[in-house]
Amino acid sequence: MSSALEGIKILDLSRLLPFNYCTLMLADLGAEVLKIEEPKIGDYMRWLPPKLKEEGAVFLMANRNKKSMTLNLREEKAKEVLRRLVKDYDVLFESFRPGVMKKLGVDYESLKEINPGLVFCSSTGYGQDGPYKDRPGHDMNYISVAGILEATGRHTGAPVIPGIPIADMSIGIFSAFSILAGIIYKARTGKGQYIDMSMTDCMVSYNIANIANYIATRRSSETQILGVAGENPCYNVFKTKDGKFISQGNIEDKFWINLLKVIDREDLKDYQYATGDKKEEGMKELQKVFLTKTRKEWLELFEGKDICYAPINDVEDMIADPHVRHRGMIQEMEHPVEGKVTTVGIPFKFSETPGKIKTPTPTLGQHTEEILKGLGYNDQDITEMREKNAI
Repeated sequence: MSSALEGIKILDLSRLLPFNYCTLMLADLGAEVLKIEEPKIGDYMRWLPPKLKEEGAVFLMANRNKKSMTLNLREEKAKEVLRRLVKDYDVLFESFRPGVMKKLGVDYESLKEINPGLVFCSSTGYGQDGPYKDRPGHDMNYISVAGILEATGRHTGAPVIPGIPIADMSIGIFSAFSILAGIIYKARTGKGQYIDMSMTDCMVSYNIANIANYIATRRSSETQILGVAGENPCYNVFKTKDGKFISQGNIEDKFWINLLKVIDREDLKDYQYATGDKKEEGMKELQKVFLTKTRKEWLELFEGKDICYAPINDVEDMIADPHVRHRGMIQEMEHPVEGKVTTVGIPFKFSETPGKIKTPTPTLGQHTEEILKGLGYNDQDITEMREKNAI
């Protein structure tokens, strides 16, 4: 079977996990992704712990199906190589601070002169303009500006930092989605375009429910419109007899009633969306019930019932989870240095063009000579570039 993005060529000048994740998805779908890395240093994620034998475990998971080439874009020879590459590529993806690509002389305005069909995507924390554009930041800064961190843990009295960097991971999805839209537009018109992606913008769009609630009530700290932040008994977590936890997400009346029937507590029917003292009373009663059995016993009891429940897995539990395994979300690949490496599977399931794990994560600069020779450079040219630290 062919792959959905077969024939699409992407230059990846980005660094770090959020952006590695964008091109990982595109590579899994069949795009040819050439990762451009700085000589000797490479993507910082290569060396960040925890490591396996030599390289970072996260980097190894996020960069399969790609090639790696080293280019020092401060050197003119390296810029010349990039300009040659751009002639034959559909997409350039980068994550430098605003203005860096222009300073290097390889910004969109310069490169579209070489390839008018180039889809050029810049992905940053705050975007290419605005008062925060030059401000450094990390995930929780972006979700703070977007109003998400304040809403996370509102019912506990203090913000709770999520267990994964949601802005970081989401920018990869948003960027990939936008790149695909750019590719479709190019296929229709032959024209490329510039895409300005901001983590903060994406997180503001994620906060749609709370924004809508504020517009309707004009109260910023009003109870969340969807009731999905643990402020009600019907959508919460409970400790079990063995010290583990189980989640219950019974927002709809029918699921709530089904739960109460199974646990023999139909007297709690009116506590579904209880708040304040009534919420505390309902939570106390439900917690007493859940402490009477182990998590395994509860899962067996709920199996086949029309109830929204799930075990709260740690990573070890998740890797062993039968549904996760069945869906192929934990797989293994062979790496030339690291040996057999466990990796996450491919989340999108296509009937005609399924994603594939074809090649392991490349070593730093593994494909540099191959790419240069494909561009017409000879051995002497390559030696000179090495001597000048251009590659």
